[in-house]
Amino acid sequence: MATEDRFAPLPAPIWKTSRSTPRWLRTLTRLYTQPASAFGTTVFLFFIIIALIGPFIAPYGATEQIRADARQVPSAAHFFGTDRLGRDIFSRVIIGSRDILELAGLGTLLAVLAGTLFGLASGYKGGLFDEILFRLFDSLLAMPALLLALLLLGTIGPSRNSILAVIVVVYTPIVGRVVRSVVLGVKPKGFIEAAQVQGETTFHILFREILPSVFPALAVEAALRFSYAIFLVASLGFLGVGIQPPSPDWGLMVNEARNYVSLTPWALYFPAAAISLLVIGVNLMADGLKRALQVDI
Repeated sequence: MATEDRFAPLPAPIWKTSRSTPRWLRTLTRLYTQPASAFGTTVFLFFIIIALIGPFIAPYGATEQIRADARQVPSAAHFFGTDRLGRDIFSRVIIGSRDILELAGLGTLLAVLAGTLFGLASGYKGGLFDEILFRLFDSLLAMPALLLALLLLGTIGPSRNSILAVIVVVYTPIVGRVVRSVVLGVKPKGFIEAAQVQGETTFHILFREILPSVFPALAVEAALRFSYAIFLVASLGFLGVGIQPPSPDWGLMVNEARNYVSLTPWALYFPAAAISLLVIGVNLMADGLKRALQVDI
């Protein structure tokens, strides 16, 4: 009896999942098995919640000026202090999270969709279309992302729609190249040849046969592009060609505070810390996402 108990299987860990568990839940569970990815995922979810409820919990308006409280240090009345105009930094940071996540998130989503379509079509069809399209993408990738963004914004002018267009143009070639590389590896597989022999349409082959194989790499790439898009939006705001005043854009807040850092250093440090924390969190989550999705491959 003692021997049987000794060699009895240990109970499954609390995070153990099965194939019947929805894939998104399996992936989320695996993200929390490693401290780094758990921290990154928690930070990301925290900022998502802040972006959703920020305008409702902010004690002051994003542009509300309290002249009598100008240049106040962090305190119970103003958690992050106030800037030289008397605006509450805490309120501006949490309200500004919505803008940066909306722009970076929507821009990344559009870039991923466009890059996926181009990568699937180009990798599967090949030939002259593939050659022309990816030589064009190579020309865009030859320029640093920030320089290309500045060039485009200098041409079409700064606005929210312009920033979205810039993110799409800058990151579509990168996503397209990743998708194309996966498609080229999957295309010679037997199940693709079987679908072709059965007379399946190109649409069916691309989206029912090839896309599931692309998804793990695409999900990781989307998370990475999202983190870079956050940094790009903040950088454009800092340079004054992104979202314009008096918006509580984090990069713009850093730009406005840098000339007064000796008077109100907290006005610079808190938005800069928010940018750093969010970018680091998304990158850690992307690393964990790569490991989590490899389990199902």
